[in-house]
Amino acid sequence: MTPLALPSNPRVLVVALRRLGDVLLTTPLIRSIKRAFPAASIEALVFAGTEGILAGNPDLAKVIAVPQRLGGGGTFALLRRLTRRYDVALSTQTGDRPTMLAWIAGRQSVGLIEPGGLSATVKRLALSRSYVTDRQQHRVRDVLRLAELLGIPAVPEIVCPAGGMQSNLIPAQPFAVVHAAPMFTYKRWTMDGWRALAAALRQRGLAVVASGAKGDRAYLDEVWRDGDVTRLDGRLDWPELAATIAAARAYVGPDTAITHLAAATGTPTVALYGPTDPRLWGPWPVVGLDRPWAAAGTIQQRGNVWLVQNPLPCLPCQLEGCERRLDSFSQCLDELSAAQVITALDQALAVRRAA
Repeated sequence: MTPLALPSNPRVLVVALRRLGDVLLTTPLIRSIKRAFPAASIEALVFAGTEGILAGNPDLAKVIAVPQRLGGGGTFALLRRLTRRYDVALSTQTGDRPTMLAWIAGRQSVGLIEPGGLSATVKRLALSRSYVTDRQQHRVRDVLRLAELLGIPAVPEIVCPAGGMQSNLIPAQPFAVVHAAPMFTYKRWTMDGWRALAAALRQRGLAVVASGAKGDRAYLDEVWRDGDVTRLDGRLDWPELAATIAAARAYVGPDTAITHLAAATGTPTVALYGPTDPRLWGPWPVVGLDRPWAAAGTIQQRGNVWLVQNPLPCLPCQLEGCERRLDSFSQCLDELSAAQVITALDQALAVRRAA
């Protein structure tokens, strides 16, 4: 594709108004732009509460964090702040608001759009260049199509939060990081499973370090009530968490932003997946995804990631649990055995020892 006409030092805005994991998965696009235009000044527009995942990102000049609900006055102030301030603005989502913000902010604008319909037609006419999102490919590859629309090489490399130091709360002995608390209940594994995993880690000579958010504390108190576990929930910022995971012998966690972060650090990562389709949202290994994740399997390995599923016939359903709500149970995770997860863990530790 013919490269978009831009100065050698363009001002660029990347709009990523989604959750933490989604924001992290836009960093390959940001890196692609910075590699193509080393003198570019790149800014990211994100929701408040997600900006920490971009902390210390060397490719960004600034992160603009806005509330999810701006109100009339806040919206007007944001539009006045952004209007035509950038040589190009990119929307990494198909929604009306991110597309509108990219169109208003950039003298040229590039974005993802949904297939068909009046809304897609309007967005295609408004944007300088657009791409119909492909719901059959991994999110990282989908977002990187925006780099192709700019006419620059895609760099499929997730960039972790930087500048942090490994927590001084970590035991002196080798350790593994375990993250038991995803944002939503339907992505949870069983408490008995986490306790069995912790016991297996200790049997293998590893201390157990438990991560989590401050808001997870009550749930994690119950999960780890009988365990010899170093608790870090709510005690680390994103750069510190990234540095701590990078120093671990292994990481084990469910489908959550922390698991994507762990995979990007290069640490051997065991990811427990239930309803989510890994072909679209599986962890992205540090060396990139050389072949797509399969829809379902018992244990799959790609690079430094081992993806564990309980492949029931309905997997992956891409639904919010068996009851179709965020606080639902998921049979595929409730019936996932500790033995299967520990088998994946042993494979990951063996690769780490060999390395």
